[in-house]
Amino acid sequence: MHLLQSRTDAAIVWFEKARSALPAMPFPHGRLASAYALRCESERAAAELAEARRLAGGDLFSSIADLKARGQFGGPKARALFEATYFAGLRKAGMPEE
Repeated sequence: MHLLQSRTDAAIVWFEKARSALPAMPFPHGRLASAYALRCESERAAAELAEARRLAGGDLFSSIADLKARGQFGGPKARALFEATYFAGLRKAGMPEE
């Protein structure tokens, strides 16, 4: 929720905790990639995105379009928040659109 509300620093704190608690899960790494990119920490963002991709093992973090197709991102307001934060950060981290 912090990331969707543009509270990037707070989001990073919680995503880092989630990553520590569940290091083999790709999602905390993907969310951290987005948050780090939004905070202009491109090297950390790229490293987290690479780890999310490695852990996911498939195409899950290969493109924004694929991620959107697989996920449930709520109604129009929620989708707009995801677009302005999570997906914007993933683009900055290096995830292609298609």
